[in-house]
Amino acid sequence: MTAISDLDIFARVARTANMSAAGREMGLSPAVVSKRISLLEDRLGARLFQRTTRHLTLTETGEGYFKRVVDILSLIEEAEDFVSRRNTRPRGVLKVTAPTAFSRLHITPHLPQFLSRYSDIEIEMELTDNYVDIIRDGFDVAVRIGELRDSSLVARKLASDTRVLCATPGYLAEAGTPSSLADLERHNCLLAGAQDIWQLEGPEGQVQTRVKGNIRSNSAEFVREALLSGLGVALRSTWDVEAELESGALEVVLPQYRGSSAVGIFAVYPCREFMPNKVNVFIEFLIEVYAANPPANKKFQAVAQKPSKNSKTKSTNSGPRKTKSNKSGTTDDVVASG
Repeated sequence: MTAISDLDIFARVARTANMSAAGREMGLSPAVVSKRISLLEDRLGARLFQRTTRHLTLTETGEGYFKRVVDILSLIEEAEDFVSRRNTRPRGVLKVTAPTAFSRLHITPHLPQFLSRYSDIEIEMELTDNYVDIIRDGFDVAVRIGELRDSSLVARKLASDTRVLCATPGYLAEAGTPSSLADLERHNCLLAGAQDIWQLEGPEGQVQTRVKGNIRSNSAEFVREALLSGLGVALRSTWDVEAELESGALEVVLPQYRGSSAVGIFAVYPCREFMPNKVNVFIEFLIEVYAANPPANKKFQAVAQKPSKNSKTKSTNSGPRKTKSNKSGTTDDVVASG
């Protein structure tokens, strides 16, 4: 029977696609990792990795084996956590992935308090604005901003996310200030990710408006800098541009509209019978912190007026078009879950 440690080594090599990186995670030399993988392949009678001088990729057999190994290791972790929850404080390495800017502003500043409270927890944080497969990549929890789409993951809402349309005074002086959604057709709109449709709420209800521009990036930080450089209009979370709105470096345009209220800030984690204690206390801590200090400034929640309950969904061609309210989908900024 294959040792659990060999399964762990295999999973780490599969995730990192690098034997040296996997070895560093476990305190083993690349030579030892390579030998353990070779012995595992010999024992199974199958090649799990395709090796070249530059790349290490899973074979088709390796992919199937990896999916099952991930489930096995997850069950072992659950079993160990079941015991530790009854006998010890939360402990262990907590692997978290989160959007870059949000983490910088609203997670990292609170970590001293969290680590002081839970001194036996170590945090590994990966910051990215791209979608991350948290099960495949071995993360315990992801903080995601968006409208959740259907998945096998579990989500807890941490806080609301208020988004407004905004631009610099210099851009508006040159290009003019939009007075309606249709006016956005003649404006340069700054796009985050693959989305060219902004989901909004206004006096007429929910609308989707198709926008275009000469700037598009998968980096929210890049779009923010393009916005502050006066390159166009953007739909931004108030937690990200609060200081600039207050100082006048940015101005809200079309204040009667705001981003879809279905978009929120969520903690997403794999579905398990026993949630690891370290994950549970981290999520509860963020909920506690954001209840006292909401990331979305209430001052700017009032700027974007809520549509009336009796309003109807409306569409125009520049293109606001009819949209159905649902619990799954994508967002203007960050894909929520998968």
